[in-house]
Parts: sequence; structure tokens; C-alpha cells
Amino acid sequence: MIVRPTQTGWEVIYHRNHALLAAQLAGQWRKADSPVRLYETIAAISHHDDLEKEWEEDNLTDAGAPKDFTLDSETSYLQLRKHLESALHRGRWVALLTSMHISFLQEGKRGESKEGDTFLDQQLDCQKQWRQELEISQKDVEQAYAFMQWCDRCSLILCQQQIPEDERKLEISKGPDGKDYYIQELKDRQLTVLPWCFEQKSFTVNAEVSTLNQIKFNDNKSLVSALKQAPRKLLEWTFVKSVS
Repeated sequence: MIVRPTQTGWEVIYHRNHALLAAQLAGQWRKADSPVRLYETIAAISHHDDLEKEWEEDNLTDAGAPKDFTLDSETSYLQLRKHLESALHRGRWVALLTSMHISFLQEGKRGESKEGDTFLDQQLDCQKQWRQELEISQKDVEQAYAFMQWCDRCSLILCQQQIPEDERKLEISKGPDGKDYYIQELKDRQLTVLPWCFEQKSFTVNAEVSTLNQIKFNDNKSLVSALKQAPRKLLEWTFVKSVS
């Protein structure tokens, strides 16, 4: 979950909804510059956070507050394997990008355990096998994954409401073309990306936010109950091509 405090409680965006927002952004990318296998790539982006199951996990901090994903405990390798098996059911391309994303997130833990090192080595082997079977170049795969990372990062910036004020720019990440991209809020509160990388001159994307009017919860069951009953509102962001 992506959790933000309010004066009366919390705002929560589910990770799967954040992934859906990332997919919305991916669908707006300029078609002529899109990565290979675009629609399968969008599917991978949309489902890359399916591992998050808020109803089944302990989502409370020790203080009884909803736990933001940045505070989550480590995911077991069994869970990661199941997540990859699910991705493979959608196809090898989706599994390949999902595996690359997991490798990116877990590689920093190499050397901490034999189980972890074995898992990471297996991912590299699977990625090589799927690339060969799909007859896709390493370059094309890396560009597609950079695209996935870009959309994921931009979505997180929106969901975490990190956009700076006073028309200051915030770096998103490098795109699939290797360029640095920046997000900026304009004077009219609309957003732009520099350089402009989208098909249309303007478009709107959205995410759903659940509102909790309670600061502390006694246990995870009471939090889950509150989340299921919580009212939802739609957050929208309009992007426009800057004329400057």
C-alpha cells in the first residue's frame, strides 16, 4: 500500500492501482518511440505488483498505523516464485520483464544468503532462456524494461504526491531512449514532462484513493475491515505539452 497521512487519518492507494496508473502512462507514450511488444509490456506494467495482497498480509506498523510499502518486511523467495509463475501464465514476455524487475529489486541482497543467491542466479538463467526462445535482442529487452521502470517511477511520484511546487522540475528516470525525463507542475496545476514523450498533446490519468478517518488500529483485522468500507475518491492528473 501507498500510505499518506491526513489530519484525520490516512489516504491509501493500493499497489495494484498504482500499477494500473503506470499502465495508463505507458499507453500514452508516443507510439513511434514505444518499445517492442508494446501491449504485452503494458500488461507486465499493469500486473507487476500483483504480489501485493493487502487483505492477506500484516499491514500495521508497531504503532498501529497502516504500513506504507516502504516499511514492508522482506518478501519470501517462495512468494516471489509464485508471483513469477503467475506472470508466466500471461506469457514469457510478461514473465521476462517481471523477472527483470524482481532482479533489480533483489540484486542488492546478493551475498546475504545461499537461498537468495540461488534465486537470483535462476532469474538470470530464466531471463536468458526466455530471450532466446522469444528471439529478442538484449538491447530490445533492456529498452522495454527501462520503459517499465520509467512508468513505474512516474506513477509512484504521482501517488506519493512528490511533485515539487513553484514549477520546479523533478527527475523521473531515464526513458527507453536513454534520455533523462523530468516532471513539472505548471502554473495552472497541470503537469508536463520534459522532453514531451507522449502521443497526444494532453491527456488525463487517474488513481483511486481510499480514505481512512482513523489514526490507529488495534489489529490487522480491524484495518482490513476499515479499508473494505472506506470511501474512495478519484485522483486525476492532466498532462499537457508545454509551449515553452
